[in-house]
Amino acid sequence: MATSQRRLAGRIALITGASRGIGAAISRRFAAEGAHVLLAARTVGGLEEVDDAIRAASGEQTQATLIPIDLKCAEDIEKLAAAVAQRFGKLDILVGNAAILGDLTPVSQIDPKTWDEVIETNLTANWNLIRTLEPLLLSSDSGRAIFVTSGVSGGRAYWGGYAVTKTALEALVRTWAQEVEQTRLRINIVNPGAVRTSMRAKAYPGEDPMTLPPPKDITDIFVDLADEQCDRHGDTVSAQ
Repeated sequence: MATSQRRLAGRIALITGASRGIGAAISRRFAAEGAHVLLAARTVGGLEEVDDAIRAASGEQTQATLIPIDLKCAEDIEKLAAAVAQRFGKLDILVGNAAILGDLTPVSQIDPKTWDEVIETNLTANWNLIRTLEPLLLSSDSGRAIFVTSGVSGGRAYWGGYAVTKTALEALVRTWAQEVEQTRLRINIVNPGAVRTSMRAKAYPGEDPMTLPPPKDITDIFVDLADEQCDRHGDTVSAQ
């Protein structure tokens, strides 16, 4: 793909949960579209695998920066924002993808420690990303923020913390979108639908994963929303 044809050429994109699944697929696709991707996740080995795949596909040496991070730690997110500001002076694209499933059990039986972990990872971490990275996104001439939701948003029996956090995340993102409506920053939400991931396999152990699309097949909508020409704002979009 020639550089002139790459839709995200020269853009700086941070993707959370980038070591596997949908996050890894978005990272590889954004790199193929010319972005410098900042890969954030807890698993160093997974990040290195994504980096290797990007290098193998592009032959370029500086398309990815690996960021091992526990997003439950607000201080680490603040350090991340400071590092991005020092190195790049801006952030063009944020993809808030990282999430954990938690327990599939009645609400009354959720372990308190698990509840706290799901809230911290799926909701509070995204708020911390918003509050620390907003100045960098506003420094871009066309900042874009994309967050990943789920079909269980609004509530589903036995999905407890996951459903609650995705519902709250959508409210958080829509609120933020309204607050920055008069800026050049465009913010949207993507519902990926049923995708062949390890989280999906954990939630539906009896399902044949080969009946589902692989993560790479749903990356088009993320590129569309990250594109400088995209003017959608405050929308929830289906990837399928």
